[in-house]
Amino acid sequence: MKRIQLFILFLIVSSFAIGQTTKLDPKATTQKLAATMFYIENFYVDSTDLPKLTETAIVSMLKELDPHSAYISKEEIDRANEPLIGSFEGIGVSFQLLRDTILIIGVIPDGPSERAGILAGDRIIKIDDEIAFGKKVDNKFVQDRLRGKKGSKVIVSIKRAKEPELADYTIVRDKIPLHSIDATFMLDKEIGYIKLNRFSKTTIEEFHESCKKLADFGMKSLVLDLRGNSGGYLNVAFELSDEFLTKDKLIVYTEGLKSPRQEFISTNKGNFKEGKLIVLIDEGSASASEIVSGAIQDWDRGILVGRRSFGKGLVQRPFNLPDGAVIRLTTAEYYTPSGRCIQKPYEEGVENYYKDLINRQKKGEFVNADSIHFPDSLKYFTNAKRIVYGGGGIMPDIFVPVDTTHFTKYYTDLIRKRVFNDFTVEFANENRMEIKQKYHKFEDFKKKFEITESLKEAFLARAEKEGVEMNKEQYEKSEDFIWLQVKALIARNIWDSEQYYHITTDQDPTVIEAIALLRSKKKYATMLKP
Repeated sequence: MKRIQLFILFLIVSSFAIGQTTKLDPKATTQKLAATMFYIENFYVDSTDLPKLTETAIVSMLKELDPHSAYISKEEIDRANEPLIGSFEGIGVSFQLLRDTILIIGVIPDGPSERAGILAGDRIIKIDDEIAFGKKVDNKFVQDRLRGKKGSKVIVSIKRAKEPELADYTIVRDKIPLHSIDATFMLDKEIGYIKLNRFSKTTIEEFHESCKKLADFGMKSLVLDLRGNSGGYLNVAFELSDEFLTKDKLIVYTEGLKSPRQEFISTNKGNFKEGKLIVLIDEGSASASEIVSGAIQDWDRGILVGRRSFGKGLVQRPFNLPDGAVIRLTTAEYYTPSGRCIQKPYEEGVENYYKDLINRQKKGEFVNADSIHFPDSLKYFTNAKRIVYGGGGIMPDIFVPVDTTHFTKYYTDLIRKRVFNDFTVEFANENRMEIKQKYHKFEDFKKKFEITESLKEAFLARAEKEGVEMNKEQYEKSEDFIWLQVKALIARNIWDSEQYYHITTDQDPTVIEAIALLRSKKKYATMLKP
């Protein structure tokens, strides 16, 4: 009963606070909800889990508002915030579940596990004397046992290749960084490349380090890859845009019915305000990625290459609930400097909203720019009077279609059946020392490592074993791309994700287009004119 009274009190207080700005009939809103909870608690035929019912009601209410307002339980908050905070506390390894066994595929340099002597290729058999293999082992099982407070200890029993006995290692947990930049390297002698996967608290610091590294290599132009980047913190999007724009430029503004217009203006800060710039976007680029892309495009600061972005332009603000849970409530919309609203329509419901990408694909938008039609009512102009369009998402200046040549059903089945992943993890694990001895540096591996006939036979045999039936016609279409992926994934498993992009960008149509554009001074300049 006490719990019900507290809940009703919270609703009454909330109703009073809201009533200061809007006129609500409490009999039709807060009192109605409180009464329903009271009747369920006191008169329902069976026992109930009232907190769970409350969460269900909140989740359902938020779904009625927009696709991005969300409820986060007290237990989920830390996990939900980890990618944006840029760190968590644990033992500092990356792992794969390979045949119900925890296989270490990477150890963070100078992290807790490296300091304890853990190596890539080790298999964890026990955690604090608990069996850690078999069907019960999933990602949650591993994370629940290996993550923990900084300074706490965990004992893992390791099986290492060629060593018959298990060895126990005591690891002292520490803060583990989550990097928002996957790759930083030179595409040629003058063009730098940065792959950004999210906008987190550490992004700007990482970006500065990447720019310094590329500047030391002689970078004059930059390709910023935001493909698949679903966003993050608004202030980080503003700061990253500020790296490229000169002083007193409007980067983005937000506005809502109950949220007055707020503008974000560029400053003198920034490490790359003059060099040529290309931003890569696609249908997975959303929110913060669209803020940066829209500002770059509207001020004619650089050229956007790729495909139309996702179209998430809603601002969420967190509100704390009495039990420690949080609701992230949409309070405003993002607008680019030219006045374009980034958000795509969502009036037809959440389900249809998330089917939008499927519908785009069906309409042919991923392969043909002519399939995208914008009405004149959505026409806007950049600073140089180039025409751009609103209506949801950011349309790039140069369209690059999805390369459908390689994406046969045979290829996608290899992904779906985990053949790429499991085969390359095992191959790298079994040949790690031999490869590192033969190729002292990654650059040697990239130039000299070849996919041998025996490796091909082993891969294709693994594919058949996993139920991927050989289709010769489809295989021949995908053949070059399959072996490119195999080589890149082997490199990733022996070194890290940066080496994966080192290899794949050589045959990436969007990156190739960006390089050609930057090498042609005339074409680059022409693209920025009306």
